[in-house]
Amino acid sequence: MSLSKAMILKPTATSEALLTNAPESAYTASVSASHRKKFGQFFTPLPVAEFMAKWITGNPACQTILDPAVGLGIFFRVISQIKPQNGYKFTGYDIDPKVLVEAKSLFTNFSHTNTELKIKDYLFNDWLRRYDGIICNPPYFKFQDYKNRAASLEEFQSRLNMNLSGFTNIYTMFILKSVKQLTAQGRAAYLVPFEFLNADYGTVIKKHLLESETLRYVILFNSKENVFTNALTTSCILLFANDDKSEAVTFLDAQRAEDLPAIFEQIASYPNSKAVGKSVHRSDLNPDVKWRGYYQKQGGEKFKNLVTLSTYGKVVRGIATGDNDYFTFDEKKKAEYRIKDKYLLPCLTKAVHAGTNFFTQIGYDSLRTKGSRVFLFDASDLTDKAVKQYIELGERSGVNERYLTKHRTPWYAIENRPPAPILVTVFNRTGLRFVRNEAGVRNLTCFHAIYLNMFAAVKVDLLMAYFLSDISKEILNDNRREYGGGLNKFEPNDLNKAKVVDLEVIDSKTERLIRDAYESYRESVLCSQPNVDALMVLNDAFSSILK
Repeated sequence: MSLSKAMILKPTATSEALLTNAPESAYTASVSASHRKKFGQFFTPLPVAEFMAKWITGNPACQTILDPAVGLGIFFRVISQIKPQNGYKFTGYDIDPKVLVEAKSLFTNFSHTNTELKIKDYLFNDWLRRYDGIICNPPYFKFQDYKNRAASLEEFQSRLNMNLSGFTNIYTMFILKSVKQLTAQGRAAYLVPFEFLNADYGTVIKKHLLESETLRYVILFNSKENVFTNALTTSCILLFANDDKSEAVTFLDAQRAEDLPAIFEQIASYPNSKAVGKSVHRSDLNPDVKWRGYYQKQGGEKFKNLVTLSTYGKVVRGIATGDNDYFTFDEKKKAEYRIKDKYLLPCLTKAVHAGTNFFTQIGYDSLRTKGSRVFLFDASDLTDKAVKQYIELGERSGVNERYLTKHRTPWYAIENRPPAPILVTVFNRTGLRFVRNEAGVRNLTCFHAIYLNMFAAVKVDLLMAYFLSDISKEILNDNRREYGGGLNKFEPNDLNKAKVVDLEVIDSKTERLIRDAYESYRESVLCSQPNVDALMVLNDAFSSILK
């Protein structure tokens, strides 16, 4: 089947099984996980599809409906069930021939629709056509894995005059294009991760959506619930209307998909609906800030004496090697390849290697003795025979052709990141964990590194004491990125912009109290008997400063 040829389908029969998620379940069982990952396929649960379909068909003038990532056509199937008499004209795009073969088979046994399925990349096609309804669960995968990444960025620069970040997630590009393709009074519904609402790359996306004046509702699912099976991602439904009937965006919470029918009752009479949520006028929505503050109460709002963490230094991601298996060493591997110590840098390669808030030289030596990978290859001298041979091994093994290494000159050169005094975990479910790097080792991307400026360097233990307090975690959580299953993530800039205590307002008496409690806690941790009372003293001290 040609990638440019459309399949014109005229379904003729009805099947109740098609009005469930049974086709999606059968398809998932029949294809490999790698295939679904390649195409970013996470299928829409029926209750979510029904909710989105009702919004689209709530436009009485709706006749033409587009699904830019049609998959097995669950939205078309549901819409045909909701309003079987309407005779909608459906158009669907997908780049996976396999899923469209299955979709064709489904639609030949389904009535009431005229459907056109196209094996084309939606991002590069159909820019001029307009639709009364656009409904989509776009592909979800790393933008870096999208083979047309560079071309798509150029396409959006040309079509929308938008300079999108290379960190832009592909699903946001689907949204931007669809908003442009709505007819007057047209509606759109998108099921997407909501991380872009609180990510740096999302700034330009949010700005464009506000300028389009089409975003009406944001329905946010509980971040501890996964809408998609086997996908750790937070989800939201975005509802758009290309009309002039509202100047507000309303944020609504859904604990789970089963809550959606009740939520739809609140918005069904749009634009006269009065949904129980938080409505914010478009002019009050700032695209440059995280939007979490518009739909969740922020921990930092009730505190004083706060400054940004960037006041004291800079948070930087850990060293990215491009191939940890090649670049990291333990004692056995060091002996096997006869690499001298001067070409191996002490390094934390896994977060679990620093299991407490204090990583000492004794802790490092213990890891090394146990055979953990605690060395980072630093090929600074090609005259050394063993170093040269190991580099040649990397080239024979194709390490030099991996994504990161092939963009480095030379490919085996590691990033110049000196040891940082404080490290912080990237992912967490129970709160950020900070590590005082007393051993002075480097770190891979399992940690972010906090480098302090000359003014804060002398107060490193005071700042670390603050990071140990519960109140610090409450405030820092305002800048988190939420993923499914309760997983949170912080990028370096999330932390650079986060609020921390203003160290300058701490008087000498309180500082002595904090330092004493900090040292007591440190000693107790190193003796494997953490002193909880010392942590309580720290939390009370910082609470009195901030409240």
